[in-house]
Amino acid sequence: MSPAAGRDGVGLYCPAKINLRLRVGPTRTDLGGRHRLDTIYSAVGIWDRVELRPTEPGSGFRLSLEGEQLGDLNRRDADPHANLAVKALLAMAQATGHEPDVAIHIVKRIPVGAGLAGGSADAAGTMLGLNRLWNLGMAAADLDRIAASLGADLPFCLHGGLSRGTGFGQILEPLDPDGPKVQRLSRAGLTGHLLIGAYESQLSTARVYKAFDLIGPGPHDLNDLQETACTLHPRSRQALDLARRAGIGPAFVSGSGPSVVVMAPRPEQAIALIRLWREQNAVDRIIEADSPVLPRMVPLRVTHGQ
Repeated sequence: MSPAAGRDGVGLYCPAKINLRLRVGPTRTDLGGRHRLDTIYSAVGIWDRVELRPTEPGSGFRLSLEGEQLGDLNRRDADPHANLAVKALLAMAQATGHEPDVAIHIVKRIPVGAGLAGGSADAAGTMLGLNRLWNLGMAAADLDRIAASLGADLPFCLHGGLSRGTGFGQILEPLDPDGPKVQRLSRAGLTGHLLIGAYESQLSTARVYKAFDLIGPGPHDLNDLQETACTLHPRSRQALDLARRAGIGPAFVSGSGPSVVVMAPRPEQAIALIRLWREQNAVDRIIEADSPVLPRMVPLRVTHGQ
């Protein structure tokens, strides 16, 4: 990540997350009743932009959002304290003794409730930005501990790239881009250019895990939650079936869904699948991206009137 940051504010481009593999084990008391996970995370080049600026001392935080597809975040009665970026701000303030006098502005491009960790990406951007804005110099391990208290995906979103996640997903083993594990992923077609089929509807992660306890994993899926997500959201299954019939893939549900990911290294593959998805109304939105990627930090300058 670039070390640049302006005194007047910090901006971060925070990538989405997909799970290249997701194995879901039983619930564990030592994990707070959560399922044991073994996953390979990959950061994907769909970017939310998080902007942080100091506010007047004692004025508290402000949250503003923009974007075409804000989902439930755009409700008039939405509680800003429920936003994961705000939770990250308050957790960082409590951990460091700072007052949360910060304006957070988020430009959403990662679909909401899509299994792409958009909320975790925004929270990770907030934490990384505060580390610079407040001149904290916090070590990565300290940030990881705070992040893990807020969500399973959040520690990974602080780092990007590729990592193995265990525990409930929060224990990370970063993967060397030039190492044998990443080479195997690349040979399996799990890095590079991809298509994401996204939906206006959302799937609650808690709902998916509750249903998974009854349905269980599909026998050959890369993602143990895929069968459950497709049962709850049949259009995801339709989108995957179209990709497989066209000989394009690997293809899988992202996290707890409903978004689907199809690896499409050749331009003609992407063009063919986009046409199929549109003809069959299999998805609501199509996003092209590359993986893996890293978060990026940029300086902000306060303009007159801010």
